[in-house]
Amino acid sequence: MSAPVAGVLRGPVAKLRALGGGWLQNLCLGLLVLFVLVSVFAPWLAPQDPTYGELGAGLVGPSADHWLGTDQGGHDTFSALIEGSRTSLVGPMLVVLFSTVTGIAVGLYSAWRGGWIDTVVGRLLDVVFAFPALLVAILAVAVFGKGMTAPVIAMSVAYMPYTARLVRGLALQEQARPYIAAYRVQGHSPLYVAVRRLLPNIGPTVLAQSTVNFGYALLDLAALSFLGLGVQPPTPDWGAMINQSQAAVLQGRPLSAVVPAVAVVVVVVAFNVVGENFGDRLAGRES
Repeated sequence: MSAPVAGVLRGPVAKLRALGGGWLQNLCLGLLVLFVLVSVFAPWLAPQDPTYGELGAGLVGPSADHWLGTDQGGHDTFSALIEGSRTSLVGPMLVVLFSTVTGIAVGLYSAWRGGWIDTVVGRLLDVVFAFPALLVAILAVAVFGKGMTAPVIAMSVAYMPYTARLVRGLALQEQARPYIAAYRVQGHSPLYVAVRRLLPNIGPTVLAQSTVNFGYALLDLAALSFLGLGVQPPTPDWGAMINQSQAAVLQGRPLSAVVPAVAVVVVVVAFNVVGENFGDRLAGRES
């Protein structure tokens, strides 16, 4: 995740969690469930085609036909917001899936083998850490072109060290526990012990980290689309909606830009609150 963005959000999220307690966790969890449901059923929930622009209906205010108004091209903002939730869900989901799977494999292998292999893997992860995810995605777009595929693959590589380091640290702790030695004495293969016995014990903590990563991946991909390098029109996307509404803001019609921006912030904060709360509960259970 990009360090400046993470630093900006981490403080306010911690304050919100401290003030909100259980109700805030439940509220954020409910928002995430709503976000997923809207993304899945977007084609049936959107009242209009978000790619169709009405001539002469650009930058109109909220009305019975357009609940959140329209952008400068006459596209219904509410429909674009609903349809845009699909790309905002699929992209980060792929990033988290790929980075988590590869991070688990790298972290487990590094911790299990140890020695010079662990040292080399650690140095390689340090190199990847030196490049912010958004910068890696921009470089991928420069090489392979605009769209979603190249940024998703590049950001998966950039996010992988976060999971790999977490898994490595947890795996080293678990290897010192008696049950690992017991399975080894019984003659079980290292792959069996690592995957079938060790991994389930560290899985919930990895899941908590992946939940936080999802929010930051969503933010990075939205920023990429805002720069015009991610999802391309006419496909609805929250970042692209903000980019396309810059002229509307200058004309005193900021609603088409404010709505997707608020949606990005709310979803990112919700993912952070849920993920960090899950992590805190695990830490409290283990202590």
